[in-house]
Amino acid sequence: MSRNIPAAPTATSSAVAVTSPTSSSAECPHCGGAGFYKKAVPYGHPDFAKLFPCVCKLAEQEQRDAARLLEISNLAAFLDKTFETFNPNVPGVRRAYLRAQEYARHPRGWLILFGNYGCGKTHLAAAIANQLLRNHYRVLFAIVPDLLDHLRSTFGPSSEIEYDQRFEDIREADVLILDDLGTENTTPWAREKLFQIINHRYNFALPTVITSNRKPEEIDPRIFSRMSDRALCEEHIIIDAADYRRLPIAQRYPVSGAQRRLK
Repeated sequence: MSRNIPAAPTATSSAVAVTSPTSSSAECPHCGGAGFYKKAVPYGHPDFAKLFPCVCKLAEQEQRDAARLLEISNLAAFLDKTFETFNPNVPGVRRAYLRAQEYARHPRGWLILFGNYGCGKTHLAAAIANQLLRNHYRVLFAIVPDLLDHLRSTFGPSSEIEYDQRFEDIREADVLILDDLGTENTTPWAREKLFQIINHRYNFALPTVITSNRKPEEIDPRIFSRMSDRALCEEHIIIDAADYRRLPIAQRYPVSGAQRRLK
């Protein structure tokens, strides 16, 4: 998603690059590889002598952020879960399919999908994530129990990243997709961390997708109250469909994806 950041100098701007002894103008035409630049403004100007990050540095940071989210997401296991491999003609799934497609095009507010095991929730959630990734969003797709385990692992001595950094990555993702809410270990720590994540997304109205096979009364009331706010989530989509795994092979796949495995 776009951010309000200082624009880097262009070939015709009056900004002055901050060079370093090892930098080369071939590395970046704007900053010479330094990663920052100064604006050519008179003394007394609010921006005088200030350093601004160059677009090359910002792009590198975006790539690092996206790589961290992909590491958490484990989306490699769901690369085949796309809208093209989902069969919208299975009874009970079309409305969820259409809403998921719409959300992938315009990720605003929250999308909540309820349904039993095997009805296609995870497939649709992963399809949203895969499409948004292709459109260069910083997306975090995570099965809730795995996400909490990942957070917990950052406290270990062998962890290469600090808890605070990982927690911030999760809370601030452009789009957060939480699969299987309600299946997590219900320890006080897990409940509190999950609430903190969801409450932050709620307070800042950040795009969020949640799937669950639980009944509303089985979800933490604090979390469900956020999920029920009509200002963010217009409706809860109930997928009333049979388990894909029990359907005949011919009904599991769209015609164009019959040779692909579908969860």
